[in-house]
Amino acid sequence: MREACLQARQWHEQQQFEGTIAVNVSAVQFRQNDFTDVVLRALADTGLSPECLELEVTESVVMHGVESVSQKMRILESHGIKLAIDDFGTGYSSLSYLRQFAIDRLKIDQCFVRDLPENPDAKAIICAIVAMGLSLGLRVMAEGVETEAQAHFLQDIECTESQGYLYAKPMEPNDFEAWLKTRD
Repeated sequence: MREACLQARQWHEQQQFEGTIAVNVSAVQFRQNDFTDVVLRALADTGLSPECLELEVTESVVMHGVESVSQKMRILESHGIKLAIDDFGTGYSSLSYLRQFAIDRLKIDQCFVRDLPENPDAKAIICAIVAMGLSLGLRVMAEGVETEAQAHFLQDIECTESQGYLYAKPMEPNDFEAWLKTRD
């Protein structure tokens, strides 16, 4: 957590990077009693603005220990930290947590994106997730976008955020800095 926050702050200062850094949080990490303290300490130690941090948790994390999860999410949200549900649609079927928790973004799992735009079932599921997310005031991102056809389909249904090999492969910090410079 600390390393990611430090790297993001350096990119903000040295590369004029204006985005947020997303950090995957495991169930074990999130369930630790001092999890919110660890996150807040990492922000304080590194000087990263809380608004520049997004924590990604899976649906299964959210569904275990609902009261504790809700409390931690409220604390994080009160400090300006964003929360995303990663791999949305692959976990628990209860959608009630979308109203219960302080969630900012849904990340549609790549297993649905992979078959776009040819598969009518994948199209229907993604359209439903995007429409639901947007109607709840959430940001919606599609994971695993690899083709222009997938990207166009997602844009057409107002899914304006996506990630995947179409845009860039995973890279080391130095490679990311070089890539950022080409984006100017």
